[in-house]
Amino acid sequence: METKSITRMILAATLAITPLLAKVSEPVKRLDEAAAVLTDVMATPDKGIPEDLLANAHCIVIVPGLKTAAFVIGGKFGKGYVSCRKKSGGGWSAPGTVRIEGGSVGFQIGGSETDLIMLVMNERGADKLLSSKFTLGGEGSVAAGPVGRTATAQTDAQMKAEILSWSRSQGLFAGVALEGATLRQDLDDNATLYGKKLENREIVTTSVRTPKTAVRLITLLNKYSPRERK
Repeated sequence: METKSITRMILAATLAITPLLAKVSEPVKRLDEAAAVLTDVMATPDKGIPEDLLANAHCIVIVPGLKTAAFVIGGKFGKGYVSCRKKSGGGWSAPGTVRIEGGSVGFQIGGSETDLIMLVMNERGADKLLSSKFTLGGEGSVAAGPVGRTATAQTDAQMKAEILSWSRSQGLFAGVALEGATLRQDLDDNATLYGKKLENREIVTTSVRTPKTAVRLITLLNKYSPRERK
């Protein structure tokens, strides 16, 4: 009888812990997915983000696996990461976590999963990005980014935009309009990665150490764009 009671207790504890473990692993798994997205996009320079844009970007946001069916007003539809240039020298900061909610990204409801990449091109845009919440296209100007080795094909709107955005769906990578969505930090996911609810601004501006789970992503950023901004 005692053995059965112990077995039931162990089973109950296991069932209680399993959802927690799954929740903890989600931000870690998403880091690997973000690294994979960056690798795939940069593997073909003629069809990826122009190198000169990445070289001059202040920050990058990568959101893997957006659910296009959730692109409705007020609907939560994506989570990802932001990293910014280190002000003390070359290289990229440890990643902060972000969520995108609501708005429209130019896709039809019912589509497949989509990966999203954004480059923040100036200090003003970076400051907005690191606030607790801001609206893309409202508080921060956004334009579809050009694709190719160089940014010579940029339009006047792209040259003036604080943020350039791209999407990848079903193997196709292209600039995408991104208007009306809100982007905010995710303190719970930051707590999972760093052990406490750090603000994104603190993570990317105060030399917070990159967690082991994020080393692959930051190593890739340093590989594709190792030098300081021009």
